[in-house]
Amino acid sequence: MFNWLERMAKWLVYDVLRMPPEDHLAKALDFFIYDSIKILLLLFTVVVIMGVINSYFPIDKVKNYLSRKKLYGAEFLMASLFGVVTPFCSCSSVPLFIGFVRGGIPLGVTFAFLVTSPLVNEVAIGLFVGLFGLRTTLLYVVSGVLLGTISGLILQKLKLEKHLTPWVKEVLANAQMEQNRFVAEKQTLKQRLPIIWQEALKILKGVLPYVIIGIAIGGLMHGYIPSGFFEKYMAKDNLFAVPIATLLSVPMYSNASGILPVVQVLVDKGIPLGTAIAFMMGVVGLSLPEAMLLKKVMTMKLIGIFFGVVMLCIMVSGYLFNMIL
Repeated sequence: MFNWLERMAKWLVYDVLRMPPEDHLAKALDFFIYDSIKILLLLFTVVVIMGVINSYFPIDKVKNYLSRKKLYGAEFLMASLFGVVTPFCSCSSVPLFIGFVRGGIPLGVTFAFLVTSPLVNEVAIGLFVGLFGLRTTLLYVVSGVLLGTISGLILQKLKLEKHLTPWVKEVLANAQMEQNRFVAEKQTLKQRLPIIWQEALKILKGVLPYVIIGIAIGGLMHGYIPSGFFEKYMAKDNLFAVPIATLLSVPMYSNASGILPVVQVLVDKGIPLGTAIAFMMGVVGLSLPEAMLLKKVMTMKLIGIFFGVVMLCIMVSGYLFNMIL
C-alpha cells in the first residue's frame, strides 16, 4: 500500500502538476503528500487495532503485569527488537508510539521502540551489508538495538509520565472508560467497533495539525537542504566531530535507506565511519518533524529529555565505532 501511495504522490507532482523532478519544491511536495497520507493512515490503523485490544485486555492489568513482573530489562530489549522489524522513519514510528501509550505499555518501553524503529530495519540492514560489509553491519544492528534498550531503561528510571500532555491523559482515561463499558455490557466485537471507530477518528482529528505541520517541515528539509551541507564540520582531525555531526543531523530528515548512500559518500571522502554513522543515526532517529509530532503527546521538557538522552547515546556509539573500526 505504501508503494502505491508513493507512486500516487509522484504521479500528482510530476505528471498532473508537471513539476520538474530536479525542482526543490517538487521534491518537498512529493515528500509531503506521501508522508502525510502514510502517517495518518498508519495512525488510524494502529489506534483502531489498539482500541480492539484494549476492549478485551484491561489497561490497568497490562500496566500492573509489566510493573510487577521481573523481566530484568527484557521488555526494553523486546521493544527494541520489535523496532527492528518495523520499517518506519522517525515520524512514522510516532503513531505506533501513541498506540503503545494508549495500550498502557510503560513509557520507557515505548521509548525503546521509538528509538530503534527508525534506526534499524531490514531494508537498511540489506543496504548496510552491501555498502560496508557484514562485520560493520552486525556492529550497527547491535548498537542500534542497544541504543534503544539503554535509552528506554534510562527514560523509564526518570519516571517521566507526568510530562505527558493532558491530551494523552484524556485519551488514556477514555480508553479505560470504554473498556469498563465493554466489560460491563458484555458487548460483542461488532457492537464495540463503532465506539472504537469514533475514538480513532477523535484521536486522528487531535493530531492532524501536528502531522501536517511536522511533515511540511520535513518536506522542506528533504527538498532544500543539500546532503553535502555539513561535510566540512565532520573532518577526521576534529575531536568534536561526533557531537557536532549528531547536533547538525537534527535539522535533516530521512529514513535509514535514504541516508545510507549519503553515509557512503561521507566515508569515501575520508570522514570516519563512526562519525558518519552518528550523523545517520541523528538524521533518522531525531528530527524536527518528529519533535513537532511528539508535541501533541509530550511536553517540551519531555521532548528535550528524550532528545538529550538519545543524542548522548548516539555520540557514545559514534566514538566507539571510531575506536573499533
